[in-house]
Amino acid sequence: MKIGFLYAGQGAQYVGMGKDFYDAYPEFRETFDNIKGETDVKRICFEGPEEDLQFTANTQPCMVAFAVGVTKILNNMGIKPDMAAGLSLGEYSALYSAGVFTEEQVIPLVAYRGKHMVEAAEGRDCKMIAVIALDKDKVIEGCNRVNEEFKDRGLIAEPANFNCPGQITVSGDTEAVDRAAEVLKELGAKRCLPVKVSGPFHTSLMKPAGEALRRRFADEDFGEMQIPVVFNSMGRAKNDDENIPDILVKQVQSSVYLDDSIRYMVDNGVELFVEIGPGNTLSKFVQKTTPDVPCIKVDKVEDLDILKEKLSGGSNE
Repeated sequence: MKIGFLYAGQGAQYVGMGKDFYDAYPEFRETFDNIKGETDVKRICFEGPEEDLQFTANTQPCMVAFAVGVTKILNNMGIKPDMAAGLSLGEYSALYSAGVFTEEQVIPLVAYRGKHMVEAAEGRDCKMIAVIALDKDKVIEGCNRVNEEFKDRGLIAEPANFNCPGQITVSGDTEAVDRAAEVLKELGAKRCLPVKVSGPFHTSLMKPAGEALRRRFADEDFGEMQIPVVFNSMGRAKNDDENIPDILVKQVQSSVYLDDSIRYMVDNGVELFVEIGPGNTLSKFVQKTTPDVPCIKVDKVEDLDILKEKLSGGSNE
């Protein structure tokens, strides 16, 4: 059975995440006990407070530490992916699983990413909305119309996440996003719901964070990819003439094509998705995008038994 790992992104986090894995699995403990840097990942994940966990510069290393620890548990159980992808931040966990980043490298790297994403949004009144039941072309059309309306003032509203059929997020400056909500409803959106985020992620307003990452990547070693990773900003695996640093610079300031990524993985033989991270958001997106392909979440220790039972009838060959 061909397995695709899907890694959760920022927004799925909750206080207490990973504590049961920490108590039960030494490889997970090893990850959390050996993290170096300014962020007290173990305390924030297990004890909070929630406001500390929700702060982007903390959230990102916490989420990736969780993903690294669970990936190690799965690998030690003999469960390894044939292909990997992640939602936004989760792309870094996918690259860890593919051997591009080491454990010691990836957690400090996303802490740096989170810090510069916060800085890019400082002093800007921003907002994100989830657009329900409107197709991609209409969302793009609506955002283009609003951006033309606000171009003299430099305000933007851009599609940020194409999550699954019927759910697309739009982010940018609050005034422009509020106007976009009106336009998108006129174009047929059922609802436009506010999403709690701390910045205009995956829009052109994140360009300063992208440039900061470009500088950081100049000093990073990128390992050879052991399995295909499906990249957010393209909805596919990279071509031979494309390089990972450039893709990641683009990723932080461009739309996320998760629905296309899921379809690409299925088209390339994935028969089972494993969602790694707190919550089950990605499982819901898989269900709406490719309903015939199962997705099993690994959020808690008991989920491992469900996954093992699912795999007991086949093999990862």
